[in-house]
Amino acid sequence: MAGVNPRERLLNAAIDHIAERGISDLSLRELAAAIGSSHRMLIHHFGGREGLLVAVVQAVEQRQRDLLESIIPDPTASPAGAMRAWWKHISDPRLWPNERLFFEIYGQALQGRPGTTELLDGIIDAWLEPSATIFAHLGFPDGVAAARLGIAVTRGLLLDLLATGDHAAVDAAMEVHIAALEAMMSRLDRAR
Repeated sequence: MAGVNPRERLLNAAIDHIAERGISDLSLRELAAAIGSSHRMLIHHFGGREGLLVAVVQAVEQRQRDLLESIIPDPTASPAGAMRAWWKHISDPRLWPNERLFFEIYGQALQGRPGTTELLDGIIDAWLEPSATIFAHLGFPDGVAAARLGIAVTRGLLLDLLATGDHAAVDAAMEVHIAALEAMMSRLDRAR
C-alpha cells in the first residue's frame, strides 16, 4: 500500500487477520508471523498485545463512524428509516468478529486491565457528535441525549445478538426502540 506508514500497514493487516482468526490464544509472535512482521515491530508500534488490540478496536470504530453518513438515507427519509438502515448495517454478521473483539477489549478496559484502558478514552464521546448531528437533522429536539440513548441501545442489542445469535428477536427489540422514538417525536410535533 503506497503512502501508508508502517504502523498503519501493520494495523490494517492485524485487523484483517484478527477478523478471520479471532484473538483467543493469539500470541503477538503468531500474529506477527501471520501478517509478515516480527513481534518486536508490533511492540515498537503498539507497546504490546493489548495496545495492538486497542488500536484495532479504535480503527474499526473509526471506520464505522466514517460510514455513518453514507449509510443513513437521504434527509427526506424518516428517522425510523435512518435508524433501520444503521441497524441493518451494524448488525450484519460480517461485522460480528470485530464486534466480539470490541466487547472483549471493552470489558477488559472496564476491569482496568493494563494496556486496554486507553480504549475508554472517547468510547462514547467519539460517537456522540456525529450521531447527535444526525439525530438533530432528523428532528430530535435533544440530539445529544438521543445519540447517547442510540449508542446504548445499539451496543446492548449487539451484545444480545452476539450472545444469542437470534437476529429476529433482536431486530424486534430494535423495532420497539424505534417505535418509542417515533412516538416521542409525534408527541413533540403535536405540542408545537
